[in-house]
Amino acid sequence: MGKQNQLSQLEKDIEHPDFWNDSTSAQKVMKTVSNLRDEVEGWSRLRQQVRDLTDLAGLDDESLRADLETEIKKVESELEKRSFAAMLSGPFDHDDAILAIHAGAGGTDYQDWAEMLQRMYLRWIESRGFTAEILDMTPGEEAGIKSVTVAVSGQYAFGYLRSEKGVHRLVRLSPFDAAHRRHTSFALVEVLPQVTMDEVDIEINPGDIKMDVFRSSGAGGQNVQKNATAVRLTHIPTGIVVTCQNERSQTQNREFAMRILRARLVELKRAEREEERAVLRGEYTKAEWGSQIRSYVLHPYQMVKDHRTDFQVGNAQSVLDGDLDAFMEDYLKSGDVK
Repeated sequence: MGKQNQLSQLEKDIEHPDFWNDSTSAQKVMKTVSNLRDEVEGWSRLRQQVRDLTDLAGLDDESLRADLETEIKKVESELEKRSFAAMLSGPFDHDDAILAIHAGAGGTDYQDWAEMLQRMYLRWIESRGFTAEILDMTPGEEAGIKSVTVAVSGQYAFGYLRSEKGVHRLVRLSPFDAAHRRHTSFALVEVLPQVTMDEVDIEINPGDIKMDVFRSSGAGGQNVQKNATAVRLTHIPTGIVVTCQNERSQTQNREFAMRILRARLVELKRAEREEERAVLRGEYTKAEWGSQIRSYVLHPYQMVKDHRTDFQVGNAQSVLDGDLDAFMEDYLKSGDVK
């Protein structure tokens, strides 16, 4: 009943006449209330379904057996999902996420692999009922993409996607090789929480930011912006560079770029703390491009294997079509979560 009590208290707070005096704080509370209400009501519905099924089973009517078995499987599936979601208790697990994919420095094959990963994640996002918005994209010279940044909105978006952070490796017969030889490609996936100013202990001095504006790149014709609306922010103390060129207005692009910059600074601070702890424990090893977290093999056989948990499946195409839940859940359940 802890979350039910928390929800009841927050609903009382919302009714206070001064609640909206601080709009930023109020919006944060409203988001918390929405998440709590979804969770509490979801468990309540599940509890009622179990009661109803128990009552039906008590009738001992053989004609209801098939329907009961179908409904029980649905309840078991929903219970498993909700039980797993209850494990997502990290500081930003409930939050939206920023997903970035970067092709390795290997030419067309690497850039094509980055675009395949983009397609995979967009399909997964759609299957979860989340929404995706591409904030920035750099196309490849011949095919694929050099990089893409996507804003992912949905409950537990960051909690699920944080399992994907790292280097992803593809082994296949290259469609860009005239001799059709086997190639290995790499791409780096970044996952950051979408955080607001009041959620983190990060101060950004306006004087530390250099802003450049330029015309958004496009496919040509009407898709090319005539005005300089795209924004590039450089955080001088850290050298972090963020670009955003999706929105039509310069103000919107700057707002999104600041959101990404804040998320990158949060991740930098977290990584520094982890590195310090690892050095003290004598465990620190620098993460390199070769230390892939997952391999996708399309030739000479099909297999996708997560190297952190040894979980693997033989149907590589289904994974590339967005069937990622089993990998995410296995990793998060393993306890190897940072």
